[in-house]
Amino acid sequence: MKKFLLAGTALLTGLPASGALAQTVAPANAGLGEFVLEEIVVTAVRAETLLSKTPVSVSAVSADNLRDQGISDPTNLADAVPNLTIDRVNGAGVQITIRGVSSTDNSEKGDPSAAFLVDGVYIARPQAQEVSFFDLERVEVLRGPQGTLYGRNTTAGLVNLISARPKDKFQASGDLTYGSYDTLQASAMVNVPVDDNIAIRAAANYNYRDSYLYEGASTASLDPGKKDLSFRLSAKADIGERVRLYVKGDTSTMKGNPQTGVALSNFFQMPITAAPNGQRGATPVRLSNQSSRELRSLGFTQNRKSTADNSTWGIHGELEVDIVENLTATYLGSYREFTRDELQRGYVGLTYQALPGLPPPGARVPLEATFNGDYEQQSHELRFAYQTDRLLAQGGVYYFREQSGVEFLLFGTRGFMPGQRGYVYGFPQDPTISKTLGFFGQATFSLTDDLRVTGGLRHTSDDKSRVGATINHANVGDPLDFTPATQPGTTNPRGQRDSLNNAAVSYTKLTWRAGLDYDLTEETMLYGNVSTGYKAGGFNEGCLAGQQNCNAPVPAGDLFYSPETLTAYEAGVKTSLADRKVRLTGAYFHYDYSNLQLSQISATYCDGAPCLVTSNAGKAKIDGVEVEALAQPDARNRFNLSLAWLNARYTDYLVSPGVNLKGEQLDRSPKWTATLGYDHTLPVGEGSLVLGARSRISGGYHLINTALRNFFRQPSFTRTDLTATYNAPGDRYYIQAYAKNLENDIALGSVALSANYPAMTDGTAQISDPRTFGVRAGFRF
Repeated sequence: MKKFLLAGTALLTGLPASGALAQTVAPANAGLGEFVLEEIVVTAVRAETLLSKTPVSVSAVSADNLRDQGISDPTNLADAVPNLTIDRVNGAGVQITIRGVSSTDNSEKGDPSAAFLVDGVYIARPQAQEVSFFDLERVEVLRGPQGTLYGRNTTAGLVNLISARPKDKFQASGDLTYGSYDTLQASAMVNVPVDDNIAIRAAANYNYRDSYLYEGASTASLDPGKKDLSFRLSAKADIGERVRLYVKGDTSTMKGNPQTGVALSNFFQMPITAAPNGQRGATPVRLSNQSSRELRSLGFTQNRKSTADNSTWGIHGELEVDIVENLTATYLGSYREFTRDELQRGYVGLTYQALPGLPPPGARVPLEATFNGDYEQQSHELRFAYQTDRLLAQGGVYYFREQSGVEFLLFGTRGFMPGQRGYVYGFPQDPTISKTLGFFGQATFSLTDDLRVTGGLRHTSDDKSRVGATINHANVGDPLDFTPATQPGTTNPRGQRDSLNNAAVSYTKLTWRAGLDYDLTEETMLYGNVSTGYKAGGFNEGCLAGQQNCNAPVPAGDLFYSPETLTAYEAGVKTSLADRKVRLTGAYFHYDYSNLQLSQISATYCDGAPCLVTSNAGKAKIDGVEVEALAQPDARNRFNLSLAWLNARYTDYLVSPGVNLKGEQLDRSPKWTATLGYDHTLPVGEGSLVLGARSRISGGYHLINTALRNFFRQPSFTRTDLTATYNAPGDRYYIQAYAKNLENDIALGSVALSANYPAMTDGTAQISDPRTFGVRAGFRF
């Protein structure tokens, strides 16, 4: 047995792996040398555990590391976490991809495959997830399905932002950043203990920058790209010896220009020809020698400015009660509201067949779109935890409900002029309701001092419903008209009528986890587990025949799509070497993935007009290896390395009759990624100067467009960051200069084509951040 385990350890430590590593040092224990790497405490299993003894793939990025790596919002987390990308989607927030698993429906009826949480509370709207990072303890990223302890929409994993909580001593801090693109970030915090049992903490953040895009021929400014203002107030109280209360309130305004996409013709040769039925499309030709500025030019004319005036607020409460010795009850509750108010302007290619008096198909006409939405969500969890030296058992109940009312209107996209029916095309939906009820339990039991077994179950019930319509009006505010197209005297050349969007679905699923972990030595832990993930199904635009006013019925097979499920197998090792001066984590994983939910713009589904359609994309398998290492040989030198190999491919994806994408890679799934980092510390008086360099290398990947049945390819790229930080004695203040993405490399994040006529004249590309540089300064006391 011992030889087998030693062989397994040698194999895993020689492969690329996962996990998060502490990036600070602490005074050594006796006999361990001058320095040892400091441990990090995480809450990945809903209880405090050491990162090195937590048998799951989790990365923890501390507040100091967020600052030193210039990670000011979620989109930069990939710089610190293996097999993670978080991309902006124009007007739709962010899209999280973990180990190749993702979701492209960011609408009010869609669900992500990876959950975004703040202090353990699920944040439903992707548009509210690109929050500014300030006054955080750390960010935890869990890779792999978390279907027992977290449950909702965690097929891929989750990102959890953990706020700094009130402390029992006075503290204050301030940070200021000024950089390229007129970036100005400022945050402040004050922590005040009221008495021995009560403390209050207040924090604020201002985040401003100009757009990363260039207007080109447009006369309307794209600035500011971001203008956010956030406040957070929290308090903690110890009530007697058995009761602990934590409450928090926060509010944010999120303004700026919502335009984050450029013309697809910046990257690829146009036009792109759609493939005949039953054939795959040709791969678009990537343009060469395009400068960063050329890639970031808007590519179409905007003569009036796009604007966003979004806001969110919420309250959060956590109550812990020690019922008896070793048994604790925890209630976690939250209520949040999000308001979305956006106006976007641009140009689009028309998608209809030619009609007398209208522009020809493919003509570029002005686009104006408005989005007004009000969302409210509440979540409640009651969890019981029993913990002894040999047993940690948790169980409870979870309830979530989100309700929204939205109105998304597009003007002139179908070729009609003001005053003509069809000029106003849109989707008023009110209400859309999503509810989840879950019962869960998980236990870890120590069979011996070195061997532990874990098992968990979760039963989830999901209910979704929507009341809405697809409208074709001459003016905003026109009454709904569900006149059937077949009624005598009705002229309906391109579906210029209103149609019903009413639907409701319910699903239930049992997910589970089973695992073993073993302390091979005091410094080395081996683990293995099997876990399952689930995400509820849903519905597209339309209605079923037989519903009142359903004048354009959709077959059930097109209207509804099924839940997606995933079974994950993982084995890993976490170890310390060289007297705890080196830390190494490694993991191998295999996923069986069924009924992937993928969304694309279709120009034929919604009565011949473009709309978002989600379908189940067959099956996939994902294999991967992740390795992360950190070495601190002495006080002056620190090295870190992460490597990830990923083979995420479809095993069955009939994208259209006669066209199967079996064997093709999933979107945003490079075969190889690596991060290399080095920090050198120089004494400066009683302070220090830390010089840091970090480079992230990504292999190429592609983005599939199912309407064209072809692939938009992103070549491999490298991004290098540099920092120089002076830390005053006692860390009372710091001054830092930074530069990110020295190569100024621009990568594709997503691609959208809103047309389906024979020659695609253009589309929209979402892109990564360009080179940025600046200075930061801050104080602590």
